[in-house]
Amino acid sequence: MTTYKAPVRDINFVINELLDFNAHYQTIPAGAEATPDMVEAITLEAAKFAEEVLSPLNQVGDEQGCQWNDGEVTTPEGFKEAYQMWVEGGWQGLSHPIEYGGQGLPMSMGLIKSELVGTANWSWGMYPGLSLGAMNTLYVHGTEAQKQLYLSKLCEGTWTGTMCLTEAHCGSDLGQMRSKAEPQADGSYKLTGSKIFISAGEHDLAENIIHIVLARTPGAPEGTKGISLFIVPKFNTTEDGTITDRNGVKCGSIEHKMGIHGNATCVINFDDATGYMLGQENEGLNAMFTFMNTARIGTAIQGLAASELAYQNALPYALDRYSMRSLSGVKNPDKAGDAIIHHPDVRRMLLTARAFAEGGRAMIYDAAKYSDRMVQAESQEDRDAAENELGFLTPILKAFLTETGLESASNAMQVFGGHGFIKEHGMEQIYRDARIATMYEGTTGIQAMDLIGRKVVLDGFKLYGGFCKKLYKFGFKNLISGKRRCYSAKLIGYTLAWNWHTVKMVARASRNRDAVGAASFDFLMYSGYLSMAYYWAMMAEVAANKLAEGGEDKAFYEAKLETAEFYFSRLLPRAKGHAGCMNSSTDSVMAMSLDRFTAR
Repeated sequence: MTTYKAPVRDINFVINELLDFNAHYQTIPAGAEATPDMVEAITLEAAKFAEEVLSPLNQVGDEQGCQWNDGEVTTPEGFKEAYQMWVEGGWQGLSHPIEYGGQGLPMSMGLIKSELVGTANWSWGMYPGLSLGAMNTLYVHGTEAQKQLYLSKLCEGTWTGTMCLTEAHCGSDLGQMRSKAEPQADGSYKLTGSKIFISAGEHDLAENIIHIVLARTPGAPEGTKGISLFIVPKFNTTEDGTITDRNGVKCGSIEHKMGIHGNATCVINFDDATGYMLGQENEGLNAMFTFMNTARIGTAIQGLAASELAYQNALPYALDRYSMRSLSGVKNPDKAGDAIIHHPDVRRMLLTARAFAEGGRAMIYDAAKYSDRMVQAESQEDRDAAENELGFLTPILKAFLTETGLESASNAMQVFGGHGFIKEHGMEQIYRDARIATMYEGTTGIQAMDLIGRKVVLDGFKLYGGFCKKLYKFGFKNLISGKRRCYSAKLIGYTLAWNWHTVKMVARASRNRDAVGAASFDFLMYSGYLSMAYYWAMMAEVAANKLAEGGEDKAFYEAKLETAEFYFSRLLPRAKGHAGCMNSSTDSVMAMSLDRFTAR
């Protein structure tokens, strides 16, 4: 069974010493109440809830799973009671406007909460997590009446939300979607169709579930241009939110999955279900991206969570498991063998998980500042700028951190050896729960194509260029005056190489359209390693300065520097391998004819 201790010290390091959230909060209206004392109090309470309530339910949810019976879903033992505590604590609306029942704090405060909840119990955290996407979509695209009715209840937590996108025949290609929405005389619509892979689509935690659904209106254009977005409640209500009758929405089944057993992944059938258009007709996919980007950042947190939980649970085992003798001499003479943490390969696996967890935390928390600016922007120009910058980072965060989180979970199992492969220690659950993260909300391959295709080439390299400038600015500044000049030099060198490889790849694509697709995964992974190097370089500078000043927490800062050294020496060089793959011939991927795939 896994255990969880909230990494409050490292969270405080990131938000206070590295990213200076306090100064950031003074620049946005919602930050007025987010004083350092308030942030600390909320973080500690969220940590307590995660450690004492959610973490003990993690294995319970995995073993019991969700139970389906004639369209109704029962969640695992303890989930409902934990959710009621969540509602009573006012956690759901932490970062949403006061006028709709929220607490009006910055979006980034909600992200801290999400990390703590998700690491303790990802399956449970998906129920309120999916609601956040529905809340953000309603806030950005809903009418005032829709916000008063649905957003207020979602902020309370008495209602939850989902997103219903894909269908069995189309996967990520939503242009093939068939669900229909017929307009009614009263301005509502009747929706018919079936959606699959709907996380938290049916459960017994809340009194109503608000589905955000993609469907086509009559005569809509083919493909993605003809998709609209609708609000479809499980139960119909009056205008004041009083529940009336059951809507034409039913859970046809739940999936039997590799992991996240405590969350119901549903087939949801709509049979003349009453719905209401959200946003403009035929612009549903654009509106849904508000939800999808929320979900993608949330999924990036799952990658961070996997690395953090894997490290926390593998470390004690490595300290207490005695096997063989250290190559450099006996370390535990009173034991039959030395603790396995003295073996270099075990340290390699532990430090990999730690570096990905702490580096990923810095990456995500910095991105959260863009979310704050986007929501709190006073002009459309500022809002668009923040949204675009966050949009550039989103595929890197989602794909890179979930891939590295899965690697961390696998390494943690390996630390345990054969014991990691059995259920007793809970390590294999971390891996099983994390495996989906590289797939849902767009696979790693889809994120890679989004990054190079939409965010770099189609954008005309503007966002890409702006990100490079940030890396160069930090690198050259600290190359001159920093305490860790070697890291700044490496950061500059890898950024220059990134620019060169990108130009070469795009040039090849002008002659061969498959060149981008063949190189996209390696481009994304290089981008991820480079991005994380930027944050590790920053963390190393902060730690070095703190040590120079003297004072408390010497061990913390020394460990930060040692982890930075591991990242730059052992993990960042992987980017060179990805660069080599980016530059290799497209024929190595595309030349094999279909008949030769079966010639074995």
